[in-house]
Amino acid sequence: MPTLTMFTKLIVSNEEAQAAYYSAVYQLNEVYRAQGASDGEAYREIILSPGVDMAAGTLVMFAFPERPAPRDQQVILGFQTDDLDALVARIEAHGGKLAGPIREETAHGVRVVFSTDPEGALCENVQMLAR
Repeated sequence: MPTLTMFTKLIVSNEEAQAAYYSAVYQLNEVYRAQGASDGEAYREIILSPGVDMAAGTLVMFAFPERPAPRDQQVILGFQTDDLDALVARIEAHGGKLAGPIREETAHGVRVVFSTDPEGALCENVQMLAR
């Protein structure tokens, strides 16, 4: 069976600021930068990963510098952590906002809180409960 690695691209207005936010909050590393044109439209992207390369999957801050970012979000970014309280502190320290309180959902085996990044993208932040 072929190996599959996943990646997510978030279309943003300011890829530099958003890459700094996600690096600081979710402790991701910048592993690559690219720019060019796709179908005649300029783009810039910063590729982030929890590792030192793209093998662990990536989150890409993707900007079309000649047009605004989409107004309506079309993705919810999901992050799993072993310390939700520390993650919440980093979210707030770096300009993110909580969309509500941390909830313990024992039926699903998680503690969870939704947050938004500085441009308003929605993130679901989960800590697994001990079973």
